[in-house]
Amino acid sequence: MKKKVFALLLCGLPLMINAQDAFDVLQMSQTELRGTSRFQSMAGAFGALGGDLSTLTQNPAGIGVYRSSDLGITMSVDCNSVKAGVDKMKETRFNINNVGYVGAIRLNSETVPNLNFGFTYNRLQSFNRHYVGGVADIPTSMSNFIADEFVNVNPNGPFTDADLYWTDDFNPYFDGNAPWAAVTTFDMPTKTYGYVGIINANDGYMQGLFGDATTGNAYYEVDERGHADEYNIGFGGNVANKLYFGLDFGILDLDYRSFQAYEEDLTNAYVMTDDEDLYQSPISNHNTRADWGLYNYLHSEGTGVNFKLGLIWRPTQALRIGAAFHTPTFYDMRDTYYVEASLKAYQDGNQLYSATKGSNDGYDYSSNYTISTPWRFMGSVAGVIGTQGIISLDYEYVANQTMRIGDDRGNNYPDVTYNVKDYFKPSHIIRLGAEYRVNPSWSLRAGYSYKTTQVKKGVDDYDYNIITVGTNPTYQYDNTVQNITCGVGYRYKSFYSDVAYVHNIRESVYNAFSPINDEYGYEPNVSADVKNNNNRISLTLGMRF
Repeated sequence: MKKKVFALLLCGLPLMINAQDAFDVLQMSQTELRGTSRFQSMAGAFGALGGDLSTLTQNPAGIGVYRSSDLGITMSVDCNSVKAGVDKMKETRFNINNVGYVGAIRLNSETVPNLNFGFTYNRLQSFNRHYVGGVADIPTSMSNFIADEFVNVNPNGPFTDADLYWTDDFNPYFDGNAPWAAVTTFDMPTKTYGYVGIINANDGYMQGLFGDATTGNAYYEVDERGHADEYNIGFGGNVANKLYFGLDFGILDLDYRSFQAYEEDLTNAYVMTDDEDLYQSPISNHNTRADWGLYNYLHSEGTGVNFKLGLIWRPTQALRIGAAFHTPTFYDMRDTYYVEASLKAYQDGNQLYSATKGSNDGYDYSSNYTISTPWRFMGSVAGVIGTQGIISLDYEYVANQTMRIGDDRGNNYPDVTYNVKDYFKPSHIIRLGAEYRVNPSWSLRAGYSYKTTQVKKGVDDYDYNIITVGTNPTYQYDNTVQNITCGVGYRYKSFYSDVAYVHNIRESVYNAFSPINDEYGYEPNVSADVKNNNNRISLTLGMRF
């Protein structure tokens, strides 16, 4: 089992505290199978084909395949079902997936028959997901994790409770380096007890609510909203009807909002009491109960840019080979976030106190930073069977370990870079698509895609202490993502219409907090499997002229 010591990983904590962590950037770097209905119905296996408005987000050399201009719009209805444990939530949403135009300029040259340009809007990712769940008989408490983190994260030695007190001259959120979750869950005001805590100083160490004889259950809710949209400007051409080339400049708009709630009800919890026998050590688990929760609000927004280069080679009429490279997307980001903690403590069936506390004295906090997403490489091959059939295969390599986070001047945080390399590995995407032309007007299509996990085995096996920053100890990641697709297309003169059906299966893992894994041994966390089943029907309407 690998041991990771917090102090070694958080030497740059004062810089990190106002930015996203590695798993947040991973989530914002993902893409989905979206675009035109023809593109979706073949599972996006268009890297060697081109001639579609979606190719500007994939292999821009596909713009060089056009011999005429193209104008189209794609709309979809998504029916999403999310299951976490035994709880299932459903919602239906309408989206505009793609709007685009490609202009073809014929040069009447055998060497360069045409040069083309295009403008498209594409929805790369919808963050909309809402799920709730519960875990019975939890093995430990998030409060223990927060207390343990408070002791272990300081490279200069353990923090003391003085690092958590708010005074006229000291704001622990900004003047100190203690984790914000610890600051929020310590020294909470009540009407009857003065100040109490979800974590407390007890005989020289920090104590969470969970200890010997403590039992309890956990409940969680994750409500995510937002999108990542890309606006593309592309140029491409054709050399002797053999080599197609293209380049694309992308401008991205990202807006992500989340509410994440985590609650526990604990029996025989270690809480502060007024028992005179415990005057020297006012922590008791005798006939006590604690109901507490941590509620996080986050709004991330940013704009970014990227570049894409691509080639398609047609050595014979029946064979096409494609390759494309995507630079990272370089985002300028702004976060606004807020956390609130609540605690109700009981003894012998009577309520002792109720307390709440919000971060930064109850006000939202904002920070600016930069991120860069993974670079991507795509290789593709397609076979054209006479005038009726197409079979296409794509492979995509996503270098998740190259993600970076930095300050608003673009200086990377070395400790987050270390975490990214430590947690993540490249993911691989396979896309397979086929089209059969029944007659000149009607076509049938089908496809399948599979994406592997982005995290290393040690993360999935809970061998790592996972570092998060800001106010939220929770982290999530995908294990696998699959798409099963089909569709039909209709052509009449210059008009075309395509319909696609996409069944998306996304298997994720929710972790309320990191496993506590240090020199004293391994203590599991609270986690749950989350499964998305999304059914999408999309319609594309367009004209070629």
